[in-house]
Amino acid sequence: MAGFTTSLKNPTYLQSSFSMLLFFASWGIWWSFFQIWLTSESAGLALSGAQVGTVYSVNSLATLVLMFAYGAIQDRLGIRKHLAIVLAAVTALIGPFCTWVYQPLLQSHFMTGVVLGSIVLSVGFLAGVGLFEALTERFSRRFNFEYGQARMWGSFGYAIVALAAGFLFTINPALNFWIGSALGLIHLLLLIFSRNGEPPVIKKAPVDGILSPASTPTLRDMFRLFRLPSLWLIILFVMLSWTFYTVFDQQMFPDYYTGLFETPEIGQQVYGILNSVQVFVEAAMLGIVPIVMRRVGVRTSLLMGVSIMFIRILGCALVDDPLWVSAIKMLHAIETPLFILPVFRYFTLHFNPALSATLYMVGFQVSAQIGNVILSTPLGALHDRLGYQQTFITISAVVLVAGIYGFFALKKDDQQVDGDPFLRHSKVSVDA
Repeated sequence: MAGFTTSLKNPTYLQSSFSMLLFFASWGIWWSFFQIWLTSESAGLALSGAQVGTVYSVNSLATLVLMFAYGAIQDRLGIRKHLAIVLAAVTALIGPFCTWVYQPLLQSHFMTGVVLGSIVLSVGFLAGVGLFEALTERFSRRFNFEYGQARMWGSFGYAIVALAAGFLFTINPALNFWIGSALGLIHLLLLIFSRNGEPPVIKKAPVDGILSPASTPTLRDMFRLFRLPSLWLIILFVMLSWTFYTVFDQQMFPDYYTGLFETPEIGQQVYGILNSVQVFVEAAMLGIVPIVMRRVGVRTSLLMGVSIMFIRILGCALVDDPLWVSAIKMLHAIETPLFILPVFRYFTLHFNPALSATLYMVGFQVSAQIGNVILSTPLGALHDRLGYQQTFITISAVVLVAGIYGFFALKKDDQQVDGDPFLRHSKVSVDA
């Protein structure tokens, strides 16, 4: 609590938190119902599972390319916000783009709409989320505040708009996109007119060729990452876990859940409320998970996250009662913070922190997007053929394999510490 009170007095923490809130709000107001918009026969585009898989697959391909560039550029920019401002400008245009360009093209020239949409959505949101998270994490280390406490405001923003998104969607889906534009414009103005304070200056000479966190990495340093076997181990873990979970949660679950109710309209409104409650709890967990990590460690926290991921996917395959599925959906509020925050800390613990943006983009976001490119269409076709239950069972089996693999492949917190050391509370007490 004392650390949180101190953060509230930090101008950069407040700016970063408000930035995260606005970005996730401008994204969540339409993204939370994007899959329903694509599939709904009454209020959307009535696309098939295979077509939806194509949309997500091409989106992931565009996101994949952009994330390589975003990570490299932001690591060169350090804490400057030039790239973030460009992304925010794109988010402010989501309303007119989806209303007047994206929807008509998907209905008349499907592949043209898919390709053009993948560029716009990836530039502003799908790749942008990784950029904003990486930039905020870098601010947290340079300006001395807890990243999780800033990231939780992003979840609060998402939760607030998700509460209204279901009701707005039943009135007119275009409202969600236009409100997203308005929030994106506010975010753009915040980034343009806000200024960070001066970070503490820490001058350290490189030790054994390893850059200090404050150093500016070169392109050679970035490409050197791909020669590290330990990086490929974590990439495979992400592809087998977070990728499959993303396909489940974004491409399939919304339509599956709303189909459990008497009418699609009731399902959409209940889904909006449930999604909002879930993300509110997720925001609270983002403040709690750093404390959990200090008790059990980074590796253990990450394995806990993938375990809950498996339970949630399998649970949705085994029950079809809306009440039980709603309860299982709430596990997302625990699983997401237990996966994302330890992944970030795993990179800054075992790799050079000066390359944190590139590491996060390549090791987490890019590897997840590669999986989405490969898996979205086949899993969509599998759903068309076998239905949700068998598809969910297949996905949960792969996530279980990922958890077993991670138990043996992930480095312990005191192994290969090439970044910022991590000490658990129990270890600190013993050393004291």
